[in-house]
Amino acid sequence: MPKGQIRKALSGFYYVYDQGVTYQTRGRGNFRKRKMTPLVGDEVIYESSNTTDGYVLDLLPRKNELVRPPVANVDQGVIIMSAVEPNFSENLLNRFLVTLAYHKIKPIIYITKIDLLTPDLLAKIKKYQADYETIGYQMIVPNATDNQAAIKEIEASFADKLTVFMGQSGAGKSTLLNQISPALALQTGEISAALGRGKHTTRHVELLPLFDGLVADTPGFSSIEFSSIEATELPQLFPEFVAVADQCKYRGCMHRNEPQCEVKKQVEAGTIPSYRYENYLQFLTEIEERKPKYDKK
Repeated sequence: MPKGQIRKALSGFYYVYDQGVTYQTRGRGNFRKRKMTPLVGDEVIYESSNTTDGYVLDLLPRKNELVRPPVANVDQGVIIMSAVEPNFSENLLNRFLVTLAYHKIKPIIYITKIDLLTPDLLAKIKKYQADYETIGYQMIVPNATDNQAAIKEIEASFADKLTVFMGQSGAGKSTLLNQISPALALQTGEISAALGRGKHTTRHVELLPLFDGLVADTPGFSSIEFSSIEATELPQLFPEFVAVADQCKYRGCMHRNEPQCEVKKQVEAGTIPSYRYENYLQFLTEIEERKPKYDKK
């Protein structure tokens, strides 16, 4: 049986790409019984006698999967964060970073709407950039008058990777993709004055071939719930905590109430940004207070 990759899912159809040809397929009924849902990015076994009438028979093992956006086998995530309109949120950015770390996806942070900043706000964004780059993240802050160098930096990362664009609604994901490849002509939306956030202009997930890789344009969203991460896993998802955790007095330190905690010591010294630690404590509480989910019979 032939193998291919799902590059678009729309209205119950899965569009499978195989050696330059795209096949329109449906999923076999046994996926539902097996509690499996084919996702864009899945490598699949399929059958098809023509390009418009085929079936996905089975899914090959995934290395990871995201729920929001629903994509499988992701290599890197470009997190689009607006500097203003909507305002930059380190809490939301840290949620994205934790989620990507949990799924072992490389993050790239890209800041939009720099041209709208006052000098004071630009200085604040530059301080965030210094903090995140010290931790080890790649954070791209474009020039206010010319973002071509920043776009080239992103383009250079696409080759041989499946990249997901994600971020808050209205941050400019589709606008940025249009700048990267104007031929895409992706629909963009205005910011709602009443809600202060963008309209959801991307209605489905599709993989777009760009610069020798695949890029997914996905619906924006402004909140993330940690539905799968366990409390004991969370400290491992903050790289700056991992870097000093072996200096904590207690093995498996949760960096909250334990004495002689190196993470807390570094926060007090200003080496670890206090907002990262405060977000960590908030996320930890959310996970601990999460209601258990039960499978429906």
